[in-house]
Amino acid sequence: MEARLDDAREDLTPILMRDFPLSERPREHLARQGAERCSNAQLLAILLRTGTKGRNVMHVAEDLLTRFQSLEALSRATVEQLCKTPGIGRDKAVTLLAAFQLAVRIAREKVHEQPLLDTPDKVADLLRQENLQYQTEQFQLVLLNTRRRLIRVEKLAQGTLDSVLVHPRDVFRLAIAANASAIILVHNHPSGDPSPSEADIRLTRDLIRAGFLLKIEILDHVILGRPGPGREKDYASLRAMGVWA
Repeated sequence: MEARLDDAREDLTPILMRDFPLSERPREHLARQGAERCSNAQLLAILLRTGTKGRNVMHVAEDLLTRFQSLEALSRATVEQLCKTPGIGRDKAVTLLAAFQLAVRIAREKVHEQPLLDTPDKVADLLRQENLQYQTEQFQLVLLNTRRRLIRVEKLAQGTLDSVLVHPRDVFRLAIAANASAIILVHNHPSGDPSPSEADIRLTRDLIRAGFLLKIEILDHVILGRPGPGREKDYASLRAMGVWA
């Protein structure tokens, strides 16, 4: 009888995270396999960090999923409701709510995502009307994220009827401040003819070289003109013209 009681006590001994094989521990699993290969319980366990007496963190995470039935229901729980699960205190409840709120905000960003600017046509469509009103040359930076979506447009410099002075230092200062991964250069020709000057080409090549060193890609330089007879388009793309070759 005594032997059976000892066996029963062993069966009731809680399994601690340190007893798990290293590859099965949630943090190590994510680091090795990636977040997309983690179960819901493993991801929750990473947020919770620790379990409670007699329950390791995976058990606590599984308890949450069992109690709330779905991640959507769990995400709507209050701090007080979460704290009714053994092993969940105020700090852990707040951590979970913060994670769920970040997910909500990511979803909102996708709904209101900025336009994709992956062709000169799209860039011209974005800035055409604004630039038609200018009587002098205006130099603008279209700042893009890693997915080539607009972060914002920055007005960099204003010039004369046929020239504008731009320094690479100012271009990349704005790009770095916006955490942009790529830039499209844009300026207008008030004369209406979007054909690039030699100065436009030299500036573009200088900025391409500077961007290469800073790991900020210059995707194009679009010059906006005006519709006119004999013009197929009211803009010029220096990349399409072979300046990047």
